Amino acid sequence: MQRLIFLSAIGGLGLAILLGLGTWQVQRLAWKADLLEVIQTRIAATPVDVPLTPSEAQDRYRAVTAAGELGTQELHVFWVTKEAETGYRVISALETGDGRRLLLDQGFVPAADKDTRRSSAAVLVTGNLLWPDEGDWTTPAPEVDTNILYARDLAYMAEQLGTEPVLIVARSITPETSVTPQAVTAEGIPNNHLQYAITWFSLAFIWAAMTASFLWRSRAKSEG
Repeated sequence: MQRLIFLSAIGGLGLAILLGLGTWQVQRLAWKADLLEVIQTRIAATPVDVPLTPSEAQDRYRAVTAAGELGTQELHVFWVTKEAETGYRVISALETGDGRRLLLDQGFVPAADKDTRRSSAAVLVTGNLLWPDEGDWTTPAPEVDTNILYARDLAYMAEQLGTEPVLIVARSITPETSVTPQAVTAEGIPNNHLQYAITWFSLAFIWAAMTASFLWRSRAKSEG
């Protein structure tokens, strides 16, 4: 009898843990859905001037507009599009009329156009502020000689181009340039919490079935 009580306690504890994890993922699902709605609202909002002191917490994905002159110096970030085309995102400085120098992600160019000379010009940019969450310890360091980056590192790009560590990802540039804008969207933000919840609840069901079967067989043996 003590053995059955012990096994029942272990089974109940495991079931409670698995059900708790499933419930937590359901809560995370609701949280992520609300977050994605906020992000989408910010992306699609009417563009405003770039804040003087933008912060990631308050201004990430904020729709903005800025007028200024494109810098001639560029940084090239290796990129693969959704269509599996390889090339580079072109990062340059945008010097505004009030003297600010901001980072501008102009968009994508195919690999063959990486070193095509692009002249400076006065432009009107509409886009979104972004603090990219790219790269980890496996990301290669920038290749200085060939001007290739493998992640949009704000601190590094701002130092190289002499700008504020503030990045506008262009949605449109007027007049148009030879670079194709790659607008910020919420499509690439994962929301896998439903799958995680189903996994945990499935494991809870399996655990409960196995526990019940084991207890039944153990009781049958003890009574035999």
